[in-house]
Amino acid sequence: MFELMPFGKRREDAFGQLMRTFQDTFNEELFAPFKSSMMSFKTDVKETESAYLVEAELPGFQKDDIEISYEGPYLTIKAVRKESSNVEDADQHIVRKERHYGEYVRKFHVQNIAEDQITASLKDGILKLEIPKLPDNGKKRIQIRDDN
Repeated sequence: MFELMPFGKRREDAFGQLMRTFQDTFNEELFAPFKSSMMSFKTDVKETESAYLVEAELPGFQKDDIEISYEGPYLTIKAVRKESSNVEDADQHIVRKERHYGEYVRKFHVQNIAEDQITASLKDGILKLEIPKLPDNGKKRIQIRDDN
């Protein structure tokens, strides 16, 4: 619909729209894929009739670095990286210390699972989880009465 607004106000609106477009272009959303890839890990989730199968890529992590917990209805996988390296050059007495710390967390919403039967294994940087489902009682169809 056509709007009636003073000429000066219309120019401010056009400038405001231009600024909003500029801000949207350089908003954090633009860099979200880079941020999420640095502080997250890739996972595949498959569903079978009896279980959910989760595979998470965690290269360089040992099993002691990974914590898996279930606090209904969320399954959480957390991996913590704590690295320290020292480089020393005996001739020039140059010492360099680097420390890397990062916490990588993924949460999954899962319900109706046998939480005490979840199994996990880690091999070649791939964490595999098998999350058994509770038996399905099936849907019960409710009949509609004919009240004539």
